[in-house]
Amino acid sequence: MPNVLIILGHPNLAASVGNTTILREVASALPGVEIRCLDMLYPDFKINVAAEQEALLKADVIAWQFPFSWYSLPGIMKLWLDEVFVHGFAHGSTAKLGGKKLVLSFTTGAPQALYSSKGFFGHDVEDYLIQFETTAGLCNLDMQKPIYTCGVSYSDRDETKIAQQKIMAKEHASRLITVLHALSSEPEMAV
Repeated sequence: MPNVLIILGHPNLAASVGNTTILREVASALPGVEIRCLDMLYPDFKINVAAEQEALLKADVIAWQFPFSWYSLPGIMKLWLDEVFVHGFAHGSTAKLGGKKLVLSFTTGAPQALYSSKGFFGHDVEDYLIQFETTAGLCNLDMQKPIYTCGVSYSDRDETKIAQQKIMAKEHASRLITVLHALSSEPEMAV
């Protein structure tokens, strides 16, 4: 099976319901997947660039798992991207990531209804993904259709909301597992 790498960009996984549940489900269903939890690996925000680049080079499929933070990546994941996806490694004439599959998998705190032209934000979720499409294009990554779940907020949680969020996260994980399995089974990726 081709190598699947998940980069988790949650800034505090210990406080997460959605991302923790998603990762637990994926790890259980696909035990060969490497999961790199940036908050646990780098609590001091000192990214080991060589280790991260080595993990990326071994991967055939790369998934970025994160909570949407200000309509983008959380700070630790943005720092990771800035330090790891440098010219000569991720892009440029000596780039090394070309042809790998990239899957965006994320949760939003706001409900889906707010992400529309008539909703509070005035934009669909997909409108915020241009930066990721551009990054994938620059790095010659094959960006797949994103997997996301809205309404996984950390505010005003009670037991009922937590239970609902766990169900939503398990459904999200099921979609992610299906995609990762399908990408891992593609004929051109067979080993």
